[in-house]
Amino acid sequence: MKKSLYLIILLLCFFDCNNLGKENVNEWIPLFNGENTDGWRGYNSDAMPLGWDVVDGILTFKNDQSSEEDYNYDRGQKNIIYALEEFDNFELYVEWKISKGGNSGIFYHIKEGYSGPANVAPEYQIIDDENYASMHDIVSYNKSVGFLPPDELHPLQKTASDYAMYSADPNIKKLNPAGQWNSSKIVFTEKKVEYWLNGSRVLFFIPWSKEWNEKKNSGKWDNAPDYGKFKKGYIGFQDHPGDLWLKNIKIKKL
Repeated sequence: MKKSLYLIILLLCFFDCNNLGKENVNEWIPLFNGENTDGWRGYNSDAMPLGWDVVDGILTFKNDQSSEEDYNYDRGQKNIIYALEEFDNFELYVEWKISKGGNSGIFYHIKEGYSGPANVAPEYQIIDDENYASMHDIVSYNKSVGFLPPDELHPLQKTASDYAMYSADPNIKKLNPAGQWNSSKIVFTEKKVEYWLNGSRVLFFIPWSKEWNEKKNSGKWDNAPDYGKFKKGYIGFQDHPGDLWLKNIKIKKL
């Protein structure tokens, strides 16, 4: 009897010890509590940038610089990161909406010390596909990176694309217009990356593959040699002209 009891205790200890440190695996971790910006701060900053606030339980970005021409990307950066933890393989879910002509993005594997997250971190693009090109002067920039015709958004610039790398499938993608809520999901592993929009998978690719490296070396990232090279980093959101609303931000470790 004593031997049987001892064996049971050993088995229970084995399973408990084996599960130590796994309590967050495959469990949702909230990144935003709906009350304040705890855990968040500006990129390369100790503080939350001006323009970000929590309004009625929504993480809100209000930008008084409405045009690309007025926006100073070097001095006016208001990108934010969730700074309590870095993530490698993950499933990230967020609900968002933007103002008419708005533009933002979800960054991951962010490292600090660069002029901005876009120089190092892949981006799930968020933009007003319908109105952005007609409300902003994008010609000079598009010409500089070879996006033609230069007065229109290129597929690599549209919502749910892996910005300037892979475009979302337009036959599957269903994007709600500016001012309405959308949901996005990113599933990242070293074997495959999936981008989802409003419940549909609109893009998948293999990170650091031959195809991925060919796209990285196509010219767009010539001045950003560290783009996409890190396998672990912060989650963050991009500031751009226009307003942004975020809620239900959560992540699973994979």
